[in-house]
Amino acid sequence: MYSKERTKQLAEAFYGEELREFEGLEIYRCNFRSQAADVLPGADTYYCPKHQKKFKRNGTFYNDVETITEDIHAKDISVEENREFTYHLMKPKDGLPAKKITFLFHGFNEKNWDKYYSWGERICRQTGSAVVFFPIAFHMQRAPALWSNPREMFRLSENRKKRFPNVINSSLSNVAISMRLHAMPQRYVWSGLQTYYDIIQLIEEFKEGTTLVNRDFSDTKVLLFCGGAVFNRFTPVSKFILDSEANLALYSYLVEHFDSFLAQDPRLRHYIEEDHTAGKVLHAMLNFLNLREFREGLFKESAPDIHAITLKQDKVIPPFEIINTLKGAYGDIDINVEVLDFDHEYSHENPFPQKRVDPAKVNESYNMVFDKACNFLN
Repeated sequence: MYSKERTKQLAEAFYGEELREFEGLEIYRCNFRSQAADVLPGADTYYCPKHQKKFKRNGTFYNDVETITEDIHAKDISVEENREFTYHLMKPKDGLPAKKITFLFHGFNEKNWDKYYSWGERICRQTGSAVVFFPIAFHMQRAPALWSNPREMFRLSENRKKRFPNVINSSLSNVAISMRLHAMPQRYVWSGLQTYYDIIQLIEEFKEGTTLVNRDFSDTKVLLFCGGAVFNRFTPVSKFILDSEANLALYSYLVEHFDSFLAQDPRLRHYIEEDHTAGKVLHAMLNFLNLREFREGLFKESAPDIHAITLKQDKVIPPFEIINTLKGAYGDIDINVEVLDFDHEYSHENPFPQKRVDPAKVNESYNMVFDKACNFLN
């Protein structure tokens, strides 16, 4: 059942002690300290332990595009909330280590987990899998509380509109991330790499002997919901994601001039082009034409284990762009991409709205998506 009441019940269960029980499920709050935080911008020198290479900071820390405020533009490497935090794990209450685990990742610029709790509960109950609610770098509980303070963010958004009078969709919801990426678009790369390395670290910690999850991580699957297109084929300008000025800066850096930045920055080049698989994969997902054969080769190898569910009226990541990316330029990759449509208003940011819509219809849409998702994960 997907409803406002159920969302509230789950949120209350998650905001409890280190261990909570909820209708036959256990919810754990677990501590995590990122060992990959040292890759982030803000230091004067860097070291790659894999290749035993040292690097100096390249260029200025900020692009001088607006008035810099210390609270928003704190050096990434110094944001302690992003380095050490807690995450939640939900599993069936059966006294046994979970035989399966599902990592549930949120969308870009999300502020809280509330809408995802029901998603995780459904997966946990219908697949028997433990579900990890893991935040990406500088999001959710990994961001300073100030970045979500309505009064302060409204003030910053109003100031930003005055400084950039042509800005589109600047809002209190996206001003923090927009200012940060506008001033330093390379943050997108480094925080993405940190998140990847954090997941690898967490998997290794599970393998080393957690009592919650068994140690076998074979037979992996990927379920995509409203995602899967390369960066230059979606439109993140939204009051809930990015404003137009940040999007322009990000597109210029990641798509139009990325090769030039790679040539200028030895450390960036090392992590993207020199024996760091994660960096090469990230590079391949920035531009549809870039590294296409490499990207599509990976998709072909994993095609049976990837399933995408898209929404017809998604304006941020349209279904046809997801199809083009996942099925390849010639449509010869056998990844299953389903295009659904709901009998109620919805959006990319809010596929299952809880206001101004028929709750029964929303619940029907929710059941349709998660029945498909869980059948695939099973």
